[in-house]
Amino acid sequence: MSRRRLLVGSAGVAGALVAGWALSADDKPHWYNPTTVSAKTERKKRPLPSRTEQVNNLQAGHTYDVLIIGGGATGAGCALDAATRGLRTALVEADDFASGTSSRSTKLIHGGVRYLQKAILHLDYDQYKMVKEALHERANMLEVAPHLTRPLPILLPVYKWWQVPYYWFGIKMYDLVAGDRNLKSSYYLSKKNTLELFPMLKSDNLCGGIVYYDGQQDDARMNLAIALTAARHGATIANHVSVIKLHKTAGKLSGARLRDEMTGKEWDVKAKSIINATGPFTDSIRKMDDQTVKSICCPSSGVHIVLPGYYSPEHMGLLDPATSDGRVIFFLPWLKGTIAGTTDLPCQVTHNPKPTEDEILFILTEVKNYLNPDVEVRRGDVLSAWSGIRPLVSDPNKPDTQSLARNHVVHVSPSGLVTIAGGKWTTYRAMAAETVDAAIESANLKPLFRECQTDGFLIEGAHGWTPTMYIRLVQDFGLEMEVAQHLAKSYGDRAFAVAKMASMTGKRWPIIGKKIHPEFPYIDAEIRYGVREYACTAVDMVARRLRLAFLNVQAAAEALPAIVDIMAEELKWSDAEKQKQTKQAAEFLANEMGQMVNRASRDKIPINLSKDEIQTYIKRFQIIDKDRKGFVSINDIRRSLKNYGEEVTGEQLHEILKEIDTNMNGQVELDEYLQMMSAIKSGHVAYSRFARMAEMEEEHHEREQLKKQISVERSGGGL
Repeated sequence: MSRRRLLVGSAGVAGALVAGWALSADDKPHWYNPTTVSAKTERKKRPLPSRTEQVNNLQAGHTYDVLIIGGGATGAGCALDAATRGLRTALVEADDFASGTSSRSTKLIHGGVRYLQKAILHLDYDQYKMVKEALHERANMLEVAPHLTRPLPILLPVYKWWQVPYYWFGIKMYDLVAGDRNLKSSYYLSKKNTLELFPMLKSDNLCGGIVYYDGQQDDARMNLAIALTAARHGATIANHVSVIKLHKTAGKLSGARLRDEMTGKEWDVKAKSIINATGPFTDSIRKMDDQTVKSICCPSSGVHIVLPGYYSPEHMGLLDPATSDGRVIFFLPWLKGTIAGTTDLPCQVTHNPKPTEDEILFILTEVKNYLNPDVEVRRGDVLSAWSGIRPLVSDPNKPDTQSLARNHVVHVSPSGLVTIAGGKWTTYRAMAAETVDAAIESANLKPLFRECQTDGFLIEGAHGWTPTMYIRLVQDFGLEMEVAQHLAKSYGDRAFAVAKMASMTGKRWPIIGKKIHPEFPYIDAEIRYGVREYACTAVDMVARRLRLAFLNVQAAAEALPAIVDIMAEELKWSDAEKQKQTKQAAEFLANEMGQMVNRASRDKIPINLSKDEIQTYIKRFQIIDKDRKGFVSINDIRRSLKNYGEEVTGEQLHEILKEIDTNMNGQVELDEYLQMMSAIKSGHVAYSRFARMAEMEEEHHEREQLKKQISVERSGGGL
């Protein structure tokens, strides 16, 4: 018997045994049973307190039952859990809600096919329990936030016949473990049907495909919605407030020293229990409690890239189960783009993780292996790239981060610090429930409800949402349909409050909703509403209230001036503050969203133009450089654009200049222009407005020369 057949047979037998054992071990396992919701789940109509009011509440001298440090998915989940049990709850986040790992995920809500495979092959009951719990939580997230989530079919292409039964069995086990919480049943596709559904796929040696279902979400907006729901139910939440010291009384934690990072003001707050939900920064808070503790977090960097939407079908993703180095790569449609990732490398903990060129090229190479030759995978098609730090729980018995399951650990220190570490996005609610249980027990708290209330608890925007709600937005407000669909999916039933803030367009249609960038459905009202959702900085807005930075870093840079102007109106920023916010956001886009690494990639490309091409581009450059200065200034660009009837703002002019001005001296030299054209030719750059402008200027120049020639000929003929 061949090794492959033995593997398939062993997997089948092991899978059947572990499934039967696990399913029969407990007819209604404790990790799977939903609790009865006793707390009120109706839509809260009272307005959200402003951030100023929230900070004032923190300074009012209250003693909180629970103080949560960290505003990511788990921290926000803890705040909602504690608040709905009737505990006086406070949450502080040093940066913004979802500013760390929680906004930089693969956007999947999943049980973990890979973990189930390990559970079956190694008869690992703990891995099985984790998958079982995650599949329950997957279904719960889709139910409580239908506007921010959707079921997504994911194709697993098969290129070897022996793999068909192997993968089919594994995916069917995934369905079986989900039980009555399964989204939709998986199915096998022939080669013909696989290519019909995923036409970009490489057809050579393709045997067929297996399609299974997981969930997808807008992670940052989901995180924010959970935090806002907690606030609506009485929790005091504040972003940009850091913990700088923990206070103890008789050896037990009794409060913390806080600092408002927006104003620099410091104060003390009292709390009976403190929860550490800081993700990759878990150990820094633990060492604040006790300097002698050993680190328990093993950080791992995961890089994702966003490609244009035409790289994948709009309603189907792709899973590469075995990359060249044994990792898993997902290739998923998301908000009209395509996400590809992720890498998995040990890293250092930092507040500003950056994607690297090597990781981007690794993902592109793996993607290329699965796409047909008609789809040219170009480095220039990378619209944005980001790195997220996974807070994996370290296990000294396992040699590398790939073999670590994202199991969570709840630990209570001798002083009473409750730490929640590890886990994954999908299981945030279950992790929060276990954490609050530990806080109640360790601090002897007296909640109104002893049991968790959040299973089935609708979150912000879900109560009045329907799949066709966007039609009312179009009809009642005169919004463009694409904008209305976007608002409904991002804000749920709160979209009507957003639409009421929209400006008149001055056009016949759409009546309201000025876009902040012509290629995306984001409108001015979202910036005003985002301030009410506690956005304090331009980065908060462009990255997490809107998702523009994650979708297209260049478009985000182009929209930044308009975003800052509207935020300045709402937050009463001075000119100096506007400049500061613009600079900070530009640095964020350059370093953390891949703009700088994209530019560096382009600049390393050798000039590979033919002699004729070089002559053509020199001619175009000289037409723009009318005064023969040897460089193109911003006034030259303005004049050229005016020649073909395009009026642009000063900010837009600077953006056009910046995309090609590699030495940052405020002007474009000939070698920079040739470098750009060479990068476009090689595929490292997909599009350049300056290059297009130069081409149009040449066409304009030739038309003017032709007119002069005709005029001279006519004048000569008349004599």
